Amino acid sequence: METKRSKILNRVAAYLLVLPAFLVVMLVVAYPIVNAVARSFRGKKSRAFTLENYTYYFTNPLELGSIIYTLVVVIATVLIAIVLAYLLAMYLRFYKSRISKAIGVLYLIPRFIPGLVAIYAMIVIVRDSGLINRISLLFGGNFKPGLMFTPQGIVLMNVWFNIPFAALIITSGLAGIPDSIIEGARDVGAGRWKVFTTMILPLSIKDVFIAATFVFMGNVGSFSTPFLMLGATNPTMLGIALFRQFNVYMDYEKAASLSVIMFLLCSFSAAVYIYTNLKEKKWEK
Repeated sequence: METKRSKILNRVAAYLLVLPAFLVVMLVVAYPIVNAVARSFRGKKSRAFTLENYTYYFTNPLELGSIIYTLVVVIATVLIAIVLAYLLAMYLRFYKSRISKAIGVLYLIPRFIPGLVAIYAMIVIVRDSGLINRISLLFGGNFKPGLMFTPQGIVLMNVWFNIPFAALIITSGLAGIPDSIIEGARDVGAGRWKVFTTMILPLSIKDVFIAATFVFMGNVGSFSTPFLMLGATNPTMLGIALFRQFNVYMDYEKAASLSVIMFLLCSFSAAVYIYTNLKEKKWEK
């Protein structure tokens, strides 16, 4: 009887210890999400249930264009960043030299540079009257990169930010692949491409999807880069569109519905990541 009572007391004590953290999470995470979802189904002048906020975003050409524009920029960023990060991670993992060691130390530097500082530095370099243009003038040219106020400029900036982060995740995954597996495959006659497609890639694909998921979610709602490199152009990124609805137009219901749309976009990438991690690998069967 005493043992049963002590077990109950221990369980109650455990719940009491967790309760403060649970209440904080519910207050600062769960409640704002539930409130935003509920508010997204209200009209600006009426509290009655309505779908007009969502209809607005999928029927208004400018707003729909911003959604498509954001997806194009983010998907391009993910594809380019992941490919380059994977190549960088492969080089750091399988090539041991002074250059690879130096790159392994230096490639994380962008992660420690404040975002606004990096964006302004990039603008000084790539704008039509920037450093690249001035260097070309010294040689009798007048090269204008044309990257300001364009999606290419945003993709370039986002890739620069995200390659170190993605490479860090992928490198940790590649580091977990034993050298003995690769050496054994080579001993039985497997070439480099065969080793890569049948062993290295399958063993690191989960880390690739993890990196892609975080890069996707981090760029869907990005604000600083598109705000400084796009300005007031249309269509624009969803982060700027949300800022306008909330701070400029003060239409909190439309801002809430746009927040839900952005959350659903991120949820799709998260679902792909979860599916990939739950799926049994072929080589484990």
